[in-house]
Amino acid sequence: MMETQRVLIVDDHPLFRRGLVQLLQMIPGFLLVGEATGGVEGLAMARELRPDLILLDLNMRDLSGLEVLRGLRAVRLDTRVVMVTVSDSGEDVVAALRGGVDGYLLKDMEPEAMLEALQAVAAGRVVIPQQLNHLLAAALRSESRPQSTGAAGLTEQETRILEKIAEGLSNKQIGRELDIAEGTVKVHVKHILRKLDLRSRVEAAVWAVERMRT
Repeated sequence: MMETQRVLIVDDHPLFRRGLVQLLQMIPGFLLVGEATGGVEGLAMARELRPDLILLDLNMRDLSGLEVLRGLRAVRLDTRVVMVTVSDSGEDVVAALRGGVDGYLLKDMEPEAMLEALQAVAAGRVVIPQQLNHLLAAALRSESRPQSTGAAGLTEQETRILEKIAEGLSNKQIGRELDIAEGTVKVHVKHILRKLDLRSRVEAAVWAVERMRT
């Protein structure tokens, strides 16, 4: 059974916040611990409440979601962050993922789809809508990096782990499937990202889907 997820909402749109609150009430094990009406307040509440999950708006009047994200990472909060936004811009998707978000969701998603996505994030997966994958893939193609696992110098074990990342598995799930410790998986993931010159596991997943399944 999943542990209770303490959730903080950071969004300057009152109506959308209300909708998120109602959605969270439908997810077993999710507990709303705070609502912030902007980035500055959100950062302060995050430091005080230390939630398990933050639902963060990208475009806010005082601080952008990316600035809040940088602030969270600077104080080393072990909090999962999901960007919830109206922007389907490739630049925004890439910037958020490279900033270290655990999910990138669009505000016009169907409630059922958002509910499933939040549950997946809480279970340790990184989630972005399928329709945004092509934007991320195009951004990766425009940059210079290895074009195959062989060219990247990935070991057999690293290649197996990359395949599991592409399937959407969390480190814990990969460890179970390959019968290795979760900590060992984390080390391998770091090596994979370095060898592929990528900064997030979502980028690695998109790269793998494009290169390994053609």
